[in-house]
Amino acid sequence: MSQREFIRQMPGHGGSALSPGLAERLHLDSPLLASLLLLMFGGLTVLYSASGESMDLVIRQCLRFGAGLFALFLLAQIPPRSYRFWAPFIYSGGLILLILVLVAGTEAKGAQRWLSIPGFGRFQPSEVMKLAVPAMVAWYFSERTLPPRLSDVLAALVLLGLPAALIGLQPDLGTAIMIAASGLVVLFMAGLSWRLIAIAVLLVVTAAPLMYFFVMHDYQRNRVDTFLNPEADPRGTGWNIIQSKTAIGSGGVDGKGWLDGTQSRLDFLPESSTDFILAVLSEEFGLIGVCVLLVMYLVIVGRGFFISWQAQDTFSRLLASSLTMTFFIYVFVNMGMVSGLLPVVGVPLPLISYGGTSIVTLLASFGMLMSVHTHRRLMSY
Repeated sequence: MSQREFIRQMPGHGGSALSPGLAERLHLDSPLLASLLLLMFGGLTVLYSASGESMDLVIRQCLRFGAGLFALFLLAQIPPRSYRFWAPFIYSGGLILLILVLVAGTEAKGAQRWLSIPGFGRFQPSEVMKLAVPAMVAWYFSERTLPPRLSDVLAALVLLGLPAALIGLQPDLGTAIMIAASGLVVLFMAGLSWRLIAIAVLLVVTAAPLMYFFVMHDYQRNRVDTFLNPEADPRGTGWNIIQSKTAIGSGGVDGKGWLDGTQSRLDFLPESSTDFILAVLSEEFGLIGVCVLLVMYLVIVGRGFFISWQAQDTFSRLLASSLTMTFFIYVFVNMGMVSGLLPVVGVPLPLISYGGTSIVTLLASFGMLMSVHTHRRLMSY
């Protein structure tokens, strides 16, 4: 007799009391799913205003949400042990695709980031690596003693450094940084010593000037220069961030009201429906609206870490914590970028900005997170 059946037959434990609900049978986490749906609804509300009341854009965003929720549902059905088994194969396949992008990729707007698939359109392999890299690094540490030894740390850095370097050559610095960050989070969660962290920070600070002069492209150096002094070119490279900060400040405490913002509706704010949509939200809903958004994000992050804490094996724990922390980093980087606290790197605001494959990838990661939680074995009492 299974443990679950035994408990159901105990006095005071009727079968209906422990019968799994619909969400559990579908391997969906109700609190996390409800938070995501609420956030998506808020995102559509802001997008409608940011796009100049374009229902066409809102409908296309809904279709992307639908595709993302479908991916979430599918990945939630797959048990974590399958992710652990397939992680090296998906990672290796992703590396091959990234190499193909550099050799025979499709170029657009000065970047070569896509592969053209006849009958399906363009495909961006770097999106796959957003899931494959944390899964691969988690797989690597799942079979080793923790905290990691120096040799294991170096091996993990190679695993996350290879795809980050290939993506950086496209060039796509923002995605490269985010993918590297997802792997570094796994390292941190695996128990990386603070001494090694301090050494790494020192090396990065020391290498930053060399990267600026010898590694970065001209447009990337311009972004750093604009971050340090946007007023140096107020009608050129500094225009976006100046208008963004103006929109944020003009919203005040309670905002100007939905559809009553001026910076985006009068076309002062470029990219108002994508990277800088937070400025639109700030202008129309004010500090109160931004605080509500932050609470929603923190609820999702908190639920993700709760799932990580309840994970029953090293791979699941590292994967869940990495996916959760990567989501938080996306939020942190976008908000810092829009408010002028970080350089502009083209990172969208999760589930608020208008997007395509990034939305599907993000919701797919939450499907993996739900899989970790809903495929847990019943613990002994």
